Amino acid sequence: MAKTLKKSDNSTGQGLLWLFGVILVIQGFGSAITEAGWDTSFGVAGLLRAAHVPEWGTLLVGFAGVALLAAAARRHRAKR
Repeated sequence: MAKTLKKSDNSTGQGLLWLFGVILVIQGFGSAITEAGWDTSFGVAGLLRAAHVPEWGTLLVGFAGVALLAAAARRHRAKR
């Protein structure tokens, strides 16, 4: 039974890595593209502008998402 719970916990953690990675990639890079192309901000970019973070801050959010996705992919391959 302990193995079942542990496997479930690992699966949940793996799913959260994928989920947060995708969210951060979309919000970070999507916000940067929208802000550059249409001079408007949404989501993360809007919050970062309100906090007086430079424009490249949204790219950092996108790269954080890429790092989470890379970690999730590495864990997925290690399971196999």
